[in-house]
Amino acid sequence: MDIIELESERQWLNLLESSSETPVLVFKHSTRCPISSEAYEQWQSFLGKEPNPDCEYALVLVVESRDVSNRIAETINVKHESPQVLLVKGRKAVWHTSHGRITESALREALNNSL
Repeated sequence: MDIIELESERQWLNLLESSSETPVLVFKHSTRCPISSEAYEQWQSFLGKEPNPDCEYALVLVVESRDVSNRIAETINVKHESPQVLLVKGRKAVWHTSHGRITESALREALNNSL
């Protein structure tokens, strides 16, 4: 399973467009935040087990790629938070959560309920 690191707005817009066919789970990660580090561990644990193969997975490092992070918030109309996870399907956010609510079980449940 590949994780797409979003480093340009063009990459995001292409992924957003393809979400009409394949949902995408986006993790917004701040490399400077201990809460984000804990959420990132949950994300990695989720991906290391049996992630849903019917979904694409993307990572945005919000400090390093601020413009991409902002563009995501604008295009799907979900206020930026960090850490944050967004499930995008059909070019819309169908689920999102942030901070301590990002857990392995929450990710699994969101995908099971939304796909």
